Amino acid sequence: MRIATRSSPLATWQARAVATALEAAGSALGDIELVPVRTAGDLDLSTPISDMSGRGVFVTEVQAAVLDGRADMAVHSAKDMRSEPTPGLTLAGCLARGDARDALVGLALDEIPRGGVVATGSQRRQCQLAALRADLRFTGLRGNMARRVAAAAQPDVDAVIVAAAALERLGESHRIAQRFSPDELVPQAGQGAIAIEHRADDVEGAAAAGAIIDEMTTRCVRAERAFLRTLGGGCDLPTGAHATVDAHGRLSMIALLATPDQGRIERMTRSDVDGESLGAALARELMARTGTDATAWASRADDA
Repeated sequence: MRIATRSSPLATWQARAVATALEAAGSALGDIELVPVRTAGDLDLSTPISDMSGRGVFVTEVQAAVLDGRADMAVHSAKDMRSEPTPGLTLAGCLARGDARDALVGLALDEIPRGGVVATGSQRRQCQLAALRADLRFTGLRGNMARRVAAAAQPDVDAVIVAAAALERLGESHRIAQRFSPDELVPQAGQGAIAIEHRADDVEGAAAAGAIIDEMTTRCVRAERAFLRTLGGGCDLPTGAHATVDAHGRLSMIALLATPDQGRIERMTRSDVDGESLGAALARELMARTGTDATAWASRADDA
């Protein structure tokens, strides 16, 4: 079995986690080989991540490896995936979710001096931090996790903000100065989840993937993706969504949408048994509140 993955250390860790799960479930279908792929997002480190929105820059080449037969499965950070399905591929689901929260490396929020600088390539993170601390300044951040963490030591940067799950998976959680609850900073849809795709006509691949997916995580991520999908095609607006499932199987989701100038940020929380309906309803309500045009923009691939 061949698993296509980005070639970064974090992506490789995630692909190995899928391989380990397949072996533990007895559904590896023989030896497992990782097929590393360089994506457009890996090669272009100069373009701001917000300018690459909605293009699938961290997944397209990985998906192509499965479609053309070089690999049998694709493993992605769920938050990097486009909200619309990819023709010829099936999103089987996700492994059990890691920590979905955003985290500061360097200084905690209340330790950053007035007018301090936070490095981030994410408009979603920037607008929410600015709402908490209007005095903060921001600078861009690109590259793998080691490069991002190292940015916190630069003399002109007080902190960087990244996904807590990424730091944990790379053994760097000791660098976390502060984690934000989803109520404080709404995560990107799919954050902390590892997604698995296979060819739509691959029966064996579907069975193998189906044996290791976590149903609760998959339900939540599908609801979050429905939120993004309902927003429509080609946007750069800050947006986030995070769903959980209670003991009775009911989903609750907090979602965020900001106006283009980030002058208005709206959050809403709703619950429903049907995740797809929940995500779609939240998207429509937030668009109505912010006055955004659903036909003008779509889901964005947020940075890690």
